[in-house]
Amino acid sequence: MIDAIYNKDVLRLAADITGIEAIENPDATASLRSPLCGSSIEISITLRDDRISGYSQKIKACALGQASASVMAKAAIGKSKKEIQTARDKVVEMLTRGTAPPEGDWAPLTALAPAKAAKPRHGAILLPFDALLKALNQEKP
Repeated sequence: MIDAIYNKDVLRLAADITGIEAIENPDATASLRSPLCGSSIEISITLRDDRISGYSQKIKACALGQASASVMAKAAIGKSKKEIQTARDKVVEMLTRGTAPPEGDWAPLTALAPAKAAKPRHGAILLPFDALLKALNQEKP
């Protein structure tokens, strides 16, 4: 089971993490920690016309959380709060019900589908989504 969860696609995504450069004058920031697994993330964003125009992250997580954050850093730019929430909802469905993974920019999250059986790891996978949604609900710091 562990080999299926930490598959080569997950490890490849985790190794290819971007968005680690700091953003000057972010419009919002958010930090979250998963109490179950201890993963943590800090996100800073800039916005233009209610869409994400800049994204920066600091993450300390297992390969699953890092893989999710890697996809987030690439997919978030240009997205609205509603689009982020919709993608999160699809990831939850994929992890809990085994439904189809999100499509488009979110398609690489397919690699995380085998983590359905690893419920304690779901929090790490959802952490980038939850932190970004928290940031999108804030005003400029």
